[in-house]
Amino acid sequence: MISEDRHPQIQTLQSNALGRFFQLIRFWHTIFALPFALGALVVAANGLPSARTLILVLACMLSARTAAMLFNRAVDWSLDQRNPRTASRHSLLPRSVVVACLIASSLVFLLAAAAINRLTFLLSPVALAVVFFYSVTKRFTAGTHFFLGLALAISPIGAWIAQRGIIEPPPLFLALGVICWVAGFDLIYATQDFEFDRREGIHSLVVTLGIPASLRLAQLLHVTMLGMLIAFGLIAKLGPIYFSAMIVVAGALIYEHRSARALDVVGINRAFFQSNAFVSAIFLVAVCLDRLA
Repeated sequence: MISEDRHPQIQTLQSNALGRFFQLIRFWHTIFALPFALGALVVAANGLPSARTLILVLACMLSARTAAMLFNRAVDWSLDQRNPRTASRHSLLPRSVVVACLIASSLVFLLAAAAINRLTFLLSPVALAVVFFYSVTKRFTAGTHFFLGLALAISPIGAWIAQRGIIEPPPLFLALGVICWVAGFDLIYATQDFEFDRREGIHSLVVTLGIPASLRLAQLLHVTMLGMLIAFGLIAKLGPIYFSAMIVVAGALIYEHRSARALDVVGINRAFFQSNAFVSAIFLVAVCLDRLA
């Protein structure tokens, strides 16, 4: 459901194999989920985590996301070719290379998780299954947007477990916030594929509810997301710097929804990339200032 990018760097990236690989997996979209995992890690450590834990968490995040994106490309290979918005994906790399990279990135994730602690090792196959499962949900449920949110929401829980070795309430509230946040902006992006999804029989709440109702639902989800971030701050005993930053987050979400009203590619991509990158960055900065300052 997430949109193709329209950024200038794409033309440069297409000139080499590594660039085409990064374009295929939308590497720059890593900035959306990664700050929530790092923020959870900083709070769990009550300051800076050890270099070893930080490196392993980053390895898990990057490899899991890469595997998830490659799995998505592999299972949607023929579907993407029929969608005008994604028709060029299959020309970036051969499918055999995509599958090989999928296997390699999955192994990196499992090995990195095993190196952290026993619980991360035991849960790593479950985490991988969750991030893979999203890619098939649009074939049978209109709630696919929430499964995408779940795929990203496991990252702060995983980071917390990496630091403390147990599951506690704070990252669960943060994960709920991430689910609502991702589902909300994915609903906005699904409006671009409304006609294609309806024609192909792809399950989507935008097809089920229509575009106006879907945009209203996205607004409600982002209000809920803001509430979950505040709840996370309260439970984790964060300070005034963090809660002041929530005002900035609210402003960014308002900007996102105003930009999305235009229902054009420029407005939607601006809402997606600028607003959501800003939201996740502000969250991480606020947590770090609160815990490290």
